[in-house]
Amino acid sequence: MEERNETSYHVPVLLNEVIEYLAIKPAGIYVDCTFGGGGHSKAILQKLNKNGKLVAFDQDADAKQNLSDDERVVFVPHNFRHLQRFLRLNGINEVDGVLADLGVSSYQFDERSRGFSIRFDASLDMRMDQRGEKTAADVLNNYSEAELHKLFEQYGEVTNSKTLAKLIVEKRKTAPFQSSEAFRDAVFSAVKGNPNKYFAQVYQALRMEVNEEVPALKEMLQQLPNVLKKGGRAAVITFHSIEDRLVKTFFQRETFVTEEENPFVSVEIARHLKKINKKPIVASESEVRLNSRARSAKLRVAEKM
Repeated sequence: MEERNETSYHVPVLLNEVIEYLAIKPAGIYVDCTFGGGGHSKAILQKLNKNGKLVAFDQDADAKQNLSDDERVVFVPHNFRHLQRFLRLNGINEVDGVLADLGVSSYQFDERSRGFSIRFDASLDMRMDQRGEKTAADVLNNYSEAELHKLFEQYGEVTNSKTLAKLIVEKRKTAPFQSSEAFRDAVFSAVKGNPNKYFAQVYQALRMEVNEEVPALKEMLQQLPNVLKKGGRAAVITFHSIEDRLVKTFFQRETFVTEEENPFVSVEIARHLKKINKKPIVASESEVRLNSRARSAKLRVAEKM
């Protein structure tokens, strides 16, 4: 197998900003919810002394190959939605900091068999965790027209999501979708604007649905007030508006319901978190030049009161 390091696997975005805002304590306990290539984790470990500890979560089995031989690291091969459960299984009740980088790794996009990228013809898989049962093919072949419409509209912000959903249901009657190329050919007549951008939005929506990314993010955020020590910080990097809106709302209100959505709610929610940055932190021009995927990254940080 080709040897990889964290740089070839995934370039960590906003690395300096993450380390600065986590305000790492040398003997602290930290969680990297999305270990990936280990770039963020490596930087955190450099700030920890021999008494510090890092708990690294990643549901993608391939990520384990990026672990270094460091007794301070505990690897958890599961989704971060199970954050509190696995911390407790490892004898940890509270931590000093939590990081979650919600971007798909460069390796996952470049691995043809995973089906994440529009560049390759591959099976319609898109599972981050290969133990999962639902694939992109299952979604395309079994979801109702209304479910597909909602999916592409909400997760992909596809302009003509209703037309696309109707076409998918029509085309799959002839033959079920199995490969990405066959799927793209079948629905190409629905494309609006740049085909690459259009299918990138479609694939994003499918990936988010297959991996239950929004429900998982919500579950993780809701656990933060319980797992963080007083003064502990949570840093979350998002890559599109859906995720960023959820993080922003939760850090501000500790609920996912905004005042705009329900102005009649007058129940005061007990607050445990305070926002550290009012506006999201974004990548510098120099970082974007080196890593174009950093362009859409937004970092929000909150502290346990």
